[in-house]
Amino acid sequence: MKQIILFTILSLLFFQGCAQEAKKNVPQAKIIQETSSYNFQLSNYLEDNNDLDKEVNRIFSNMDDTAIVAQLIMPAVGRLGQKKETIDQHIKDRVIGGVLMLNGTKEEFTSWIKEFESNNKKRGNLPFLYSADAEPSLVNRKIIGSTPVKKANELISIEEVNSVAATISKDLNAIGINYNFSPVVDMSANQTVGFRSFGAKPENIIPWSNAFIQETQRNNILATAKHFPGHGLVSGDTHKELQVIDGPLKELQNYPLLIKNGVLSIMIAHIAVKNNIQFDTKGLPSTCSETIVKGLLRDSLGFKGLIVTDAMNMGGVVNVPSAATKAISAGCDIVLMPLDAKKAHSELLANYKTDKVFRSKVDAAAKRIIRMKLSLGLLNTIR
Repeated sequence: MKQIILFTILSLLFFQGCAQEAKKNVPQAKIIQETSSYNFQLSNYLEDNNDLDKEVNRIFSNMDDTAIVAQLIMPAVGRLGQKKETIDQHIKDRVIGGVLMLNGTKEEFTSWIKEFESNNKKRGNLPFLYSADAEPSLVNRKIIGSTPVKKANELISIEEVNSVAATISKDLNAIGINYNFSPVVDMSANQTVGFRSFGAKPENIIPWSNAFIQETQRNNILATAKHFPGHGLVSGDTHKELQVIDGPLKELQNYPLLIKNGVLSIMIAHIAVKNNIQFDTKGLPSTCSETIVKGLLRDSLGFKGLIVTDAMNMGGVVNVPSAATKAISAGCDIVLMPLDAKKAHSELLANYKTDKVFRSKVDAAAKRIIRMKLSLGLLNTIR
């Protein structure tokens, strides 16, 4: 009798384990397709929203470690990025959660995004965040065939700012891009970023940046204030080498109102800070400094949106060992343009499996990204 009872218990445990394993092997998109019944909006992201919280946790709980870490990695495709075939392989390998559309035509970007999403759906990947440097000063060069607009430093009124933001957003929506790395909120002194900001008249930076952000996000596209904590008053180019803010963070004043008014993304610059007792980065770029990312931006300024690194193949960060891990440890959510996305994924995954503190940071970042994808309505397209 005891043997029969023991056999029954073991059988139940075996079949229960099989059922749980089978559920884990169900593609994530399939799970969402069967059970998701919400229709969230971008305005929901910053709200206290129990339904959104529950949906984030439900989706997250059905993801394996590979898929969770993948959410944090965003390579680029296009003339200055990876070949399309490389992105196709990353989708197959499940190692990325978004793509930067970097220098190409409106037609090819539209076609690629449709194909990428078709492949994501087939493989059970979550939909991607698709980003672009669609700043007024760059968009017509970055996306050939986009509607011509004035450069940021040529605009003469806040009405023009709204009009340009609406025009750019219309093009991005038509292409399938849902994440704009714009506006530049730096001062105009720096030759690399100056012509890209609204800082020709310093008093315009905050109100015009805010107008651009609000119009962009009304069009269901993430806007991004950059380059935190300020790139306009350093003399050099972070594309070439690490730049340094020596002393006070004079451009920090450009961010609090934008955060208060709901900007949903901020990009961190590869700029070190020295001779500043409170915010010294100890020789590291701000991208890899927990003092700047978590201590200043997240905790002191209360920013709750997505924090994205500047491109991780730039001279200002490329020589930092284990830069992807340092950026996530600092509090960034998205590692943009790592030299090798698959290697970055392997690096993050190895730490994710062995370091409990790092694991909690990755989980928090992945949940913020999933929350944003839900708020953009990307997951609704699966149904």
